[in-house]
Amino acid sequence: MATVPDGGPRAGEAATRHTLLVVTLRWPVVLFDFDGTLADTIPLIVASYHHAIGTIGEAADDLEVRSWIGRPLQPVLEERYPGRGQELTDTYRTWNLAHHDELIRTVDGIPELLGRLHDAGARTGVVSSKKAETVRLGLRAVGLEGVIDVVAGQEETTRHKPDPEPLLYAASRLGADAGSCVYVGDATVDVQAARAAGMGAIAVTWGAGVESALEATAPDALVGTSAELAEALLPGS
Repeated sequence: MATVPDGGPRAGEAATRHTLLVVTLRWPVVLFDFDGTLADTIPLIVASYHHAIGTIGEAADDLEVRSWIGRPLQPVLEERYPGRGQELTDTYRTWNLAHHDELIRTVDGIPELLGRLHDAGARTGVVSSKKAETVRLGLRAVGLEGVIDVVAGQEETTRHKPDPEPLLYAASRLGADAGSCVYVGDATVDVQAARAAGMGAIAVTWGAGVESALEATAPDALVGTSAELAEALLPGS
């Protein structure tokens, strides 16, 4: 039986498959929100908010608390509880870190999707309104450490979502123009920031956002599973 020499048809077939994967990329740069998008952190965040405001005898329903997600922590708390923002932020962070690995969860299919994106030649980043070190802690907890090319946290820019500055910062770190990027998130501010940056926008429904509100922002795609997200990012693959 004849053998296939190195660099023969089998190697060519593998190269062709890789080329096809690259061609199917809709956007060569994929930026993600973290909370409620790459990881299921919503129960952790909601519980942390409830604990923090409970220490000053205050309460808020889950719907209101979920609406705070996606914005920087201290400004949200200061706006809601004037004069108590720093105190509540410190309380929140202490409780959040103590319960972080216990309450954070992996989103089904996301690790596999990131692998497929990298195999297809995509560059990836996380743009979050939380501190970069906390994002990295979360990435480690859900097995995504080392698979993200750049992390842009709260401290990287002076303005935050829905302002486009954090997204544009991440794109510049990757040497990419905005038109080659898409931002994937679970909140209306994520879609708004993407639009303001001139990027594609994909909204996911497994996070903190309300589906009807996300739909009203007119993202390029509204997806309910990681498989649907994969199809939006790698059509036909």
